[in-house]
Amino acid sequence: MLETSDTTIDPTARVAPGAVIGKGAVIGPYCVIGPNVVLGDNCRLISHVALSGHTTVGDRTVIYPFASLGTPPQSVKYRGGPTRLVIGTDCEIRESVTMNTGTEDDRGVTEIGNRCTFMVGSHVGHDCKVGNNVTLANNAVLGGHVVIEDYVFMGGHSAAHQFVRIGESAMIAGVTGLGADVIPFGFAIGQRGELDGLNVVGMRRRGYSRADIHGLRQAYRALFLVRGHFKERVEAVERGFADDPVVAKVIAFIKAGGSRPLMKAGKASHGERHPAGES
Repeated sequence: MLETSDTTIDPTARVAPGAVIGKGAVIGPYCVIGPNVVLGDNCRLISHVALSGHTTVGDRTVIYPFASLGTPPQSVKYRGGPTRLVIGTDCEIRESVTMNTGTEDDRGVTEIGNRCTFMVGSHVGHDCKVGNNVTLANNAVLGGHVVIEDYVFMGGHSAAHQFVRIGESAMIAGVTGLGADVIPFGFAIGQRGELDGLNVVGMRRRGYSRADIHGLRQAYRALFLVRGHFKERVEAVERGFADDPVVAKVIAFIKAGGSRPLMKAGKASHGERHPAGES
């Protein structure tokens, strides 16, 4: 075991010349770190972790065995350029997680925010942009170019098609396939995902008031559960809730648009979602 005042590196680990290792980092048995890796202060690599490519890992991030981070993008368009993977601070990356670098045809970087949790076997594809406080449960996977805003939770075995956007505080149920954009605070469920109301519990946990939730519920119903042209409904909600900052986030997300269509409500949607046992 190589120990200095700043770092601890197991003798079985391989750290290439050129790699930058932060103060207080702990690199466990059989880890492999490439020459273009930057590992932040007080990070912990438990064992058997592979960090490759142009990868930066933020301070205090903990990475568990058999995670492979910074490998080339799984894209036939990738031309071998020095694209990057940037991981934020205070993340927890569990066993067998994989993350790829970006491609030259997009921004050239895959970005992970701060305080994110990636459970066993989850995957982040090339050019994704993941916000802060995001959780991917076991085996949840993101195709290329996916954008996830803050406080999103993706259930186990869920999957997001390339270029999908997932809005702030959305909840994606387990085994849900996303081929369309999910509004902020939405709850998506189903093999071909549909909106099934709002992530009310998530809003409460973040401290949103009863009035905030009530206003958003009304806006949701006006957007998705009444007849008429969707564009006209969006305009009506924007006018009717002009002073509501929570509804404004949903309207801004819808108006920004993207490569994928907007996810619509399923037939059973009633504008709110409570896990079993909660009311």
